[in-house]
Amino acid sequence: MDWIEGARKGDRKSQKAIYDLLSRKMFAVCLRYMGERDAAEDVLQDGFVTLFSKLDSFHGEGSFEGWARKIFVNTALMSLRKKDVLKQSEDVDTAWNVLSEDPTPIQKITYDELLDCIAELPPGFRTVFNMYVVEGYSHKEIAEELGISETTSRSQLLRARAMLQGKIKK
Repeated sequence: MDWIEGARKGDRKSQKAIYDLLSRKMFAVCLRYMGERDAAEDVLQDGFVTLFSKLDSFHGEGSFEGWARKIFVNTALMSLRKKDVLKQSEDVDTAWNVLSEDPTPIQKITYDELLDCIAELPPGFRTVFNMYVVEGYSHKEIAEELGISETTSRSQLLRARAMLQGKIKK
């Protein structure tokens, strides 16, 4: 990948090639975590600054896009940590009453409608939901990454799912 080598040396055309390759996909990642365009654009910009400053740590093991995705997820998480969005949460035991007693199966929902519903979740719920459901993190990994307990992670996920069910039913 010549453009990675070029970008490592500060070549603007190579950096632009990387930006063009990744910006749309990484913006979608940022938007999923941040929930609104302006914040996602800020995180996208910060993510590219970090990516270009850490290119020397990419050794060609695994996909470049996967490596970059971790940078953008971590950049979004750092932004959310600064806003302290995950500290106002309840334990899983108190969150059980959020679930409806007889949930109905989801018959039809478009991808875009689902993304809109996820974007409307409170930041803490949205972050844990994305990390667990979309990115595949375990509750232990989420807790370590966000500085919360595993119980809080489970609670946030449970409440996020309940809120999504409610939004989808409407």
